[in-house]
Amino acid sequence: MAETVETPDIAFQNLESRSKSSIMKRLIFCFSKKYKREKQNDSAVENLIINKDTEAGDKKNDTNKQETEGETKKKPTIRQRIQSIPSNLKDLVIDSSESGYYYWIGIVTITVLYNAIVLPMRSAFTQFHELSPITWMVLDYCIDCVYFMDIFVGFRTGYLEEGLLVRDKEKLKQAYLKRRQFIIDIITILPTDLLYLIPIFNHYASWLRFNRLMKIYRSFEFVDRTETRTNRPNLFRISMLTTYILVLIHWNACIYFGFSRASGLSSDSFVYPPRSSDDTSDEYKNYTEQWDRLFSQYVYSFYWSTLILTTIGETPKPVRNAEYIFITIDFLVGVLIFATVVGNVGAMITNMNAARTEFQNKMDGVKRYMEFRKVNKELELRVIRWFDYLWTNKQSLEEDSLNALPDKLKAEIAIHVHFDTLQRVSIFKDCDPGLLVELVLKLQLQVFSPGDYICRKGDIGKEMYIVKRGKLSVVSEDGKTVFVTLGEGSVFGEISILNIAGNKTGNRRSANVRSVGYSDLFCLSKDDLWDALTEYPETKTILMQRGQDILRKDNLLDEDILRKAQEQQESIEQCVQRIDNTVNQLTTRLARLIGEFGAGQAKLKRRLTRLEQEYDMNSSCLVQDNNNDNHSPRYRKYSDQLTNDSQLPMNTESEYNRKSIQSIRQKQGIQLKINHKQRNTSISSSTSIYDKRESLSSLGSNITNDTLPFVQDDE
Repeated sequence: MAETVETPDIAFQNLESRSKSSIMKRLIFCFSKKYKREKQNDSAVENLIINKDTEAGDKKNDTNKQETEGETKKKPTIRQRIQSIPSNLKDLVIDSSESGYYYWIGIVTITVLYNAIVLPMRSAFTQFHELSPITWMVLDYCIDCVYFMDIFVGFRTGYLEEGLLVRDKEKLKQAYLKRRQFIIDIITILPTDLLYLIPIFNHYASWLRFNRLMKIYRSFEFVDRTETRTNRPNLFRISMLTTYILVLIHWNACIYFGFSRASGLSSDSFVYPPRSSDDTSDEYKNYTEQWDRLFSQYVYSFYWSTLILTTIGETPKPVRNAEYIFITIDFLVGVLIFATVVGNVGAMITNMNAARTEFQNKMDGVKRYMEFRKVNKELELRVIRWFDYLWTNKQSLEEDSLNALPDKLKAEIAIHVHFDTLQRVSIFKDCDPGLLVELVLKLQLQVFSPGDYICRKGDIGKEMYIVKRGKLSVVSEDGKTVFVTLGEGSVFGEISILNIAGNKTGNRRSANVRSVGYSDLFCLSKDDLWDALTEYPETKTILMQRGQDILRKDNLLDEDILRKAQEQQESIEQCVQRIDNTVNQLTTRLARLIGEFGAGQAKLKRRLTRLEQEYDMNSSCLVQDNNNDNHSPRYRKYSDQLTNDSQLPMNTESEYNRKSIQSIRQKQGIQLKINHKQRNTSISSSTSIYDKRESLSSLGSNITNDTLPFVQDDE
């Protein structure tokens, strides 16, 4: 079906050289074919295209007028565009970050604001609704159409998944169905107007549409996006706050008039229209007829609502209990609104003055320092003027505001602002774009006051300068004679930061440069330039050659010193090459020694394992022998003897104690001999281990001591 729709377009595009009548005939023919062969095979369509291509190719030599008419007719007609809308909507996926989506939610916000203002007014002021019911009905259903379209937009609004926009329509549909907004959108478009057909709801036609106000979440989304897009966020916030206040006052006015109608108009002094309890004259009737107009009703209600919500009061005193309850609730709401308004306004004013406050704190700190250090008044005045210039030109927080951006975005901004300026420098023309991008990021803005010297003759050149704004003068030593004036885009100091050998000035400034007025200069330091050139050796050679040519032109280059420096540079390169070769040899030898050390270490570990096994066997044998001695008959006899002796009289106890001590000492002597034997065995084992380690260390004497802890851990 899609190819059938495209058939007249393709055939129509190939009729470039036909006359106007022939083109119209062919167009009619194509459209007739489209409707007659909608359900036929695609092969017939392809044959039609081929035939038309052949006929169009036979008549390519017509006049220029016919070609112009053919090109004009080549554009799709309105009918073709309308017919292509369904196919375009079928594949439509909306990116929520694009401007089209932003404008759409702006349209939805307008409809929400319409409902928020008109629906309460039509509900409370019935005369307003009865002015033109058909007009209100048309507007209401137009807004309903917008809400239906917004549901379609919700189904086709893409979202990010792993940083990529999801375009799968099935995923988008499932994601929208799971969101809370889908339920709100369905409730918003419920046909509550059908209840109007029931007689009991005839007087509540406008109240039945209050479910449309649930679409207000779209307004909040529009406000959030506008705050990020606008260049005047504070002004926009104040406008939105004012809108919220007016809408709340409007709602309260409608509620007051509705309450007055429910209580009875002119029934007492509190409700609308206000009157005294003793006012029953004919003048009152005229007074009532005068206030019975729609505009007067709304104006008085709006005035009453403003007095209440702004906590001014001064309204008629309530008479009935319901009126007391109503005015109490209204006063509480007014207090909350007043507190919210005051807080928001204070926060906005604070945000608006945040930059000024920070800048003023810096300036006050400098003033206190100058006062403490007894700086003379003239210099202090110059400093204050410099601060005033920064604030006037909005340059005080220029760099700090960009620090929040990622490096890539910061680089793009810097390239957009400074790239053309850097390309004006003669030595940087036709250089590698990558180098220029790095240098652009390293440019620093400096501001000079009138009479400030940017550099003096004889100073060592550590920076180059590019004039962004202002004028500079090249003056004599006494500052009275002006040789030349530098304007916007001028560059100076670029040769001194290249460190060209043979420069007769010795990389020192050759002139005095002074600021005429306030001047903004971009500064590039020598260190930043050479750091960037390390990654671009070819560009470095080109820059050095251009600098040498400039010095030769001005007769400021010593060729002998330059030649010696180049030779010395070559010898340094050779030395570096020789060092590289030596390092490679040492690396190979070290790898071989590490391999030998690993083999020796493995052998040593095997021997240590064997010694540990032998030691464990000897220890187990000694423990077993000791246990056998303790359970021998002699030991049991001795133990029984000690038990019996404990029952002897006190006069013989000392003798038996002495014998017991002697027996214990004999046992301790046997144990000491066993421990001494074990110690000798371990010492001999350790000696063999240390001997082995010494022989291994002598074998790999060139190996660093970093590997010795492996042997120590194994020991």
